[in-house]
Amino acid sequence: MRLSAIRPVALLGCVFTLACSADTAPSNAAADNPELARWQATAERVTITRDDWGVPHVRGATDADVVFGVMYAQAEDDFPRIEQNYLNAMGRVAEADGASAIYQDLRMKMFIHPDSMRAKYDASGDSLKVLMNAFADGLNFFLHANPDTKPRVITRFEPWMALTFSEGSIGGDIESISLRDLRAFYESRNAANSASSSSASAPQLAMQEPLPTPRAGEPGGSNGFAIGPSRSASGHALLLINPHTSFFFRAEAQMTSDEGLNAYGAMTWGQFFIYQGFNERTGWMHTSTGADAMDEYAETVSETPSGITYTFGTENRPMIAQQITVPFRSDTGMASHTFTVYRTHHGPIVREANGQ
Repeated sequence: MRLSAIRPVALLGCVFTLACSADTAPSNAAADNPELARWQATAERVTITRDDWGVPHVRGATDADVVFGVMYAQAEDDFPRIEQNYLNAMGRVAEADGASAIYQDLRMKMFIHPDSMRAKYDASGDSLKVLMNAFADGLNFFLHANPDTKPRVITRFEPWMALTFSEGSIGGDIESISLRDLRAFYESRNAANSASSSSASAPQLAMQEPLPTPRAGEPGGSNGFAIGPSRSASGHALLLINPHTSFFFRAEAQMTSDEGLNAYGAMTWGQFFIYQGFNERTGWMHTSTGADAMDEYAETVSETPSGITYTFGTENRPMIAQQITVPFRSDTGMASHTFTVYRTHHGPIVREANGQ
């Protein structure tokens, strides 16, 4: 493979000015801004080499430097897709698309909450924190260096956001919860809650249709094959990865550091590791199927003078009520709708069936 272009991150756009012109305004800004100075220092340790097909080969002194560089390269290629993935992961789609996504966002916010993610970040080991910090720095540095890129919602990335993308790459258990059933349960119970905005009236709680299910008889999941050297014509091991996704569903990259990291393969837009790939020693992939991977509990609920309770064994435990506010974009500006949602120790209440 011929490498046709070598483009250090530190020499891109306005970053060239920051690195090389001591008497310019951006340079003065860097001197006064420790965060900007940190981004610039990291960028100077990273090289992005794009081959004939545009695939970024990112090299850095440390693993964290490479994460910084690969997120920058991903943003160069398709920042809108990165942002959309995090709008989905954090339940913020309605902030971009409007009221039609309110229940989609409510469903996600019932399981993925920023305070919980921040706590998980704080509890993470230093080796993971440094990578999450680099993830956020790379994206924020891209936005700084490319002011013509206009985010729809997310103007700044935080390290904890990397943890919200917890369900792999092609959807997961949360997305399997019926939006129709969720709406049926909570819409009437929250009818009294109104939208809050200086210019918007109560939302029309429209709902996006659920994702289409596979056609009857159509195989699902994905697959991979490893062929040993003794069984191949070349005498070399062969690895086939078939993720069953559309062609541009994932980014492609190589990540190499002086600390020993070396991996080439597919990345989910917005995540900072090679999801399916190989190096000089091994190859890896994952498959996904429709196997039963979660449990649903039918709770017996009672109204009592002290509130709503549910039965667990011989106990009547209090139902936990929580306020969740879903911001959304309207024709007259930003608005929000606040829901009272319920949960037990098993998890959030997502529907009603057969009186439970």
